[in-house]
Amino acid sequence: MVKIVRIMSDNQYRMTDVQMHEFDLIDNDLEDALNEDDDAKFRASLQRLTDYIHANGQVVPIEELVESDLIVPAADMSLAEAKQHFTPYNETPREEAASEE
Repeated sequence: MVKIVRIMSDNQYRMTDVQMHEFDLIDNDLEDALNEDDDAKFRASLQRLTDYIHANGQVVPIEELVESDLIVPAADMSLAEAKQHFTPYNETPREEAASEE
């Protein structure tokens, strides 16, 4: 199954299930950095994630209108900005969310 990932202030990208596995691993680091309020880890993880998407995703043409399955912070977004936009990370830790499924 293909997922559509949007990088804020960038493009949308098609990502395969195989690509999404690596995406999830990097995104977990990003989520941890956000929850730990670790700016250096956040910036490094966000850069790794956006670099991975750019290198592996297929750009969705601008004229093609598709809904995004996931939204990733812009590569230059600060930790403080991300906390404002992505507060659900702080409300339900990954371990609790997994146990509820």
